[in-house]
Amino acid sequence: MYDMTIRLQTDSSVCLYEQIYEHIKREIRGGKLLEGERLPSTRSLADYLQVARSTVDYAYGQLLDEGYIESRPCKGYFVCPLEEVLQIEDREGTVKKQRAVVSPDMHFPKEEAEQNKMLYEYDFSPHDIDMSGFPFSVWKKITRSILTDANRDLFSRGEPQGDYDLRLTISRYLHSSRGVNCEPEQIVVGAGNDYLLMLLEKILGRHVRIAMEYPTYGRSRQIFQSFAYHIVTVDMDENGMMVKQLDREDVSAVYVMPSHQFPSGVVMPIGRRLELLKWAYREPGRYVIEDDYDSEFRYHGKPIPALQASDEQGRVIYLGSFSKAIAPAIRVSFMVLPKPLLEKYRRDCSFYSCTVSRIDQSILNCFIRDGYFERHLNKMRKMYRAKHELLLECLKPFRNDFTISGENAGLHLLLTSKKNLPEAELVRRAAEQGVRVYGLIDSMKDAEACKEYEDSRAGTILLGFGALNREQIEEGVGRLHKVWL
Repeated sequence: MYDMTIRLQTDSSVCLYEQIYEHIKREIRGGKLLEGERLPSTRSLADYLQVARSTVDYAYGQLLDEGYIESRPCKGYFVCPLEEVLQIEDREGTVKKQRAVVSPDMHFPKEEAEQNKMLYEYDFSPHDIDMSGFPFSVWKKITRSILTDANRDLFSRGEPQGDYDLRLTISRYLHSSRGVNCEPEQIVVGAGNDYLLMLLEKILGRHVRIAMEYPTYGRSRQIFQSFAYHIVTVDMDENGMMVKQLDREDVSAVYVMPSHQFPSGVVMPIGRRLELLKWAYREPGRYVIEDDYDSEFRYHGKPIPALQASDEQGRVIYLGSFSKAIAPAIRVSFMVLPKPLLEKYRRDCSFYSCTVSRIDQSILNCFIRDGYFERHLNKMRKMYRAKHELLLECLKPFRNDFTISGENAGLHLLLTSKKNLPEAELVRRAAEQGVRVYGLIDSMKDAEACKEYEDSRAGTILLGFGALNREQIEEGVGRLHKVWL
């Protein structure tokens, strides 16, 4: 055992614990730390590096989780057998390749099948987020506090709609941040929007005729198709869904993303929102499903209130999630039901158990209630704003050949070819440079709709920036410059 010479860069944007973690991982992979070799104790290494012991704890904890080191009771930390580390590296390589190739929210045309076997150096995914800003220490502190309290109630089944304390906290947060007017009794907590939409199908019934924006979020479309819903696509303009087209369609429900439509990035103005609500009010039994996608990340002007905030007759079903604002693994979403539908839920669905662990609910409740979530959001907005502005700056040379849109909010921008280059060609050229980009067609998940779109419009590419750092954005856009301009 020896103290490690690790050059920590205090002025770096990379956290100290992450620098320690990366250094030890490189030493193990490079064979400089051998199988069975003992590492310094966390106290010893913290004293040597002049950092907090918790910083070393986090680094060691990550190495433990990934299998690079093991902890032996009363003995310390040791490097895992080389064979196990090699297996981990293989799995990491497989996962990385799959992540660059297959996203659960994307659809790929057949002609791209061979391209998708490649390993991309730069992935402009519109779905990934930056986990470097996650408050690990706060999350760990809250978790430890909750588990040491030995509250036996946490291990009981709990309420079907989710714990009341969390629903109360969510209702207060929604009212202050999004203008949503609701009581805790109207909120249903679930593990992801998929589950909540399945619950909603039990409430609204089967064979519902539903209108969706064109193009729209493909995963929701797939879920509605699995319900045997009849889906009607409604065109969009610069203000979002063209509500006047709804009057020509026999539909009783509408699915929209007014705060930041995916994938177009359109923000629906108040006039169009009121027009949509008037449509819902004209007939009984009409509802608007508001998916508040990317609502937390707006970089210019004041936050736009939710559509539900303008609803005076209880016709808006509000969906939200913490997966993108905190971390994908959180898997906590929520649905705000209008009071008439709440009665149906209690009658027909209250026997379904909540799909979120009560421990996770308690942790999230403390995280939001005690102000950590707001501070985390402010931090992430600052980080994403800097990336957003950098990407726009890097894309200035593209403006003669591409129309740039969707820059008002969210974690991606859209580039539409002015020379009518097809999306498949743009994606192929980028892939040749080791850059992964995403076509607008990928969001549709409907072969017929894809063909119609491909035949009628210029290629549009989604460039996500959430998970990329400054150097990756600059280098990735630089490679696109070589093959697109």
